[in-house]
Amino acid sequence: MRLFLAEKPSLARAIADALPGPVQKQRDHIRCGSDDVVAWCAGHILETAPPDAYDEKYARWALEHLPIVPREWHLRPSAPDLLAAIARLLKHAARVVHAGDPDREGQLLVDEVLAFLGYRGPVDRLLLRDLSPAAVHRQLGALEPNAKYRPLSDAALARQRADWLYGMNMTRLYTLLGRQAGYDGVLSVGRVQTPVLGLIVRRDRAIETFIPKPYFIVSATVATTSGATFSTHWVPGPQHAVHLDEDGRLLARDVAEAVATATSGATGRLRTRAEKPHREAPPLPYSLADLQVDAGKRLGLSAQQTLDACQSLYETHQLITYPRSDCRYLPSEHHAQACPVLEAVAFQLPNLAPLTVRGELSLRSKAWDDTKVTAHHAIVPTPTQRDTPRRLSPTEAAVYDLVARRYLAQFFPAFEYVQTELSLELAAYLFRVTGRRVVAPGWKAVLSTSESEPDTDTSKADQSKPDPPDNASLPDVSLGDAVKALEATVVPKKTEPPEAFTDASLMQAMCGVAKFVTDPAIHKILSDTDGIGTPATRAAIVETLFERGYVERRKKAIVSTPTGRSLIDTLPPVATTPDMTAVWEAGMRAILEGQQPLGAFLRCIETQLRQLVEQAKARGPIAALQSARASTCAAGANGSRGSASEARRAGRAAPRRTPSKLRPSRRSGQ
Repeated sequence: MRLFLAEKPSLARAIADALPGPVQKQRDHIRCGSDDVVAWCAGHILETAPPDAYDEKYARWALEHLPIVPREWHLRPSAPDLLAAIARLLKHAARVVHAGDPDREGQLLVDEVLAFLGYRGPVDRLLLRDLSPAAVHRQLGALEPNAKYRPLSDAALARQRADWLYGMNMTRLYTLLGRQAGYDGVLSVGRVQTPVLGLIVRRDRAIETFIPKPYFIVSATVATTSGATFSTHWVPGPQHAVHLDEDGRLLARDVAEAVATATSGATGRLRTRAEKPHREAPPLPYSLADLQVDAGKRLGLSAQQTLDACQSLYETHQLITYPRSDCRYLPSEHHAQACPVLEAVAFQLPNLAPLTVRGELSLRSKAWDDTKVTAHHAIVPTPTQRDTPRRLSPTEAAVYDLVARRYLAQFFPAFEYVQTELSLELAAYLFRVTGRRVVAPGWKAVLSTSESEPDTDTSKADQSKPDPPDNASLPDVSLGDAVKALEATVVPKKTEPPEAFTDASLMQAMCGVAKFVTDPAIHKILSDTDGIGTPATRAAIVETLFERGYVERRKKAIVSTPTGRSLIDTLPPVATTPDMTAVWEAGMRAILEGQQPLGAFLRCIETQLRQLVEQAKARGPIAALQSARASTCAAGANGSRGSASEARRAGRAAPRRTPSKLRPSRRSGQ
């Protein structure tokens, strides 16, 4: 018998559909033909054992035990029924086909099951990035030796064990030091959780300590000889550089007033007119992070609410593809599914039916690109139709609408407009204005007027330049035409502080965390990754900050509490910034490339951990932490004993037991 071991049930079904029949579906496996069986995991079904599995004394939290560093690592089942089913099938398997996702965690997920169950037979590797029948058929004919991908597994194991070492020890350490100072609660510390809290604390303090600075803009209402009017603004020249700040803002009111006085009522001429046509391609389909950002902005949903809606749309209703994806591209072969997918969208959302008919299925946007598809492709609607449209909750319907519109936009032409810039001279002063004339709405007809690519900046928009009028269109004037300033006024403004994080902007910050570091080497490493956390864990990490009482909501803002701030103030900088993730990522890449063994990586982690523990012990009890939610934190402490789920409380995400459970995967959990 040949046993295929898939990472999750949906992948198992896709494999079974591509294998020769007949197909016999069982509760925990699928038999195909006479010699193939397809079984599945549900994410990680094994987890690193807690400290007391190594020594019973570790059930009691005590400073003298720290750091806890296992010499031999143990796993324990988190889904014993699934594991038992796989064990029964392995007894009859002459060969195994590893069908985990084609990434580090997917490789480890199946490898650790085979090792835990003691399987020593031959193992092939099936790599699937596309679950379309043609793609699965093709990859079934391209199996490779699983041993080729051992470095992937080692890199994932490095992350898993390092997170356990760091989160478990640091959480026990600071919880115990906090209790010595009178704080009755768990102070969890994690490689990702704590730097995210650090981002929030630093943003809050930047807002609180911000001192607004005044600056000035000169705006003029200008009329043409035909009587048309438009607004424009003065552009300071080099001679005014002494009055500008480093961002080009005018600080001298008297200069602004002098310009306004000199130009009010003055006549002048158009110096330049530049027109530039623009074509904007439709925004790419969603990854989970992009969808969470957009749903936060447009629907007011938290990252967890969006993930929950996606999981339900995927598992219960089967209306969207796998949602825990970090990719915004689609396999080329998926383009052939456009017609049934759009029919399914029209069936589920009749209000979109007229738009689905207008879509040009011959168009192929840049979304279809096999070279950019990672372990999973973008989140798009499925071609699933039933007798009647699925009954969705308002949240599910709203999220599905976002996904459907973004997919539908791929079949509409580019948004075309002409950008016009006029510069004119009034009393020897240069004024400028820009305008935009829409030529063809294209994909904008599908998306709401507010729909745009998610902003990559999580702070306040750049105010280094004046706010120029962006007229829908500008009057038809030619070079040399006369104009007159009907009125010129000084517009006083003030610099504004950065905005507090919201669900959307915090998700953006986690994905684009590189911009929050100053070290060039760290910046480069983080720029080459997808930030900190993963699509499967980011929402849970943010929720953990709320559960621990480290942050709270104030309307749409996410702000730090006294407990959260005190914890950040107590911890060493290395624990509160993203730098550690970058250093670990560099180490895991070295393992992947065969430049560093797993043991050497872990020894480095252990050395750093021992230093952090000894330094904290030397400082002694930390300052008392004040928090209105201390009792809430204490409720999860379980006295002075660690619980069976302590590893997850230590700052990494919980492993996904079954797909129906709305829990984060253990992928890059932190």
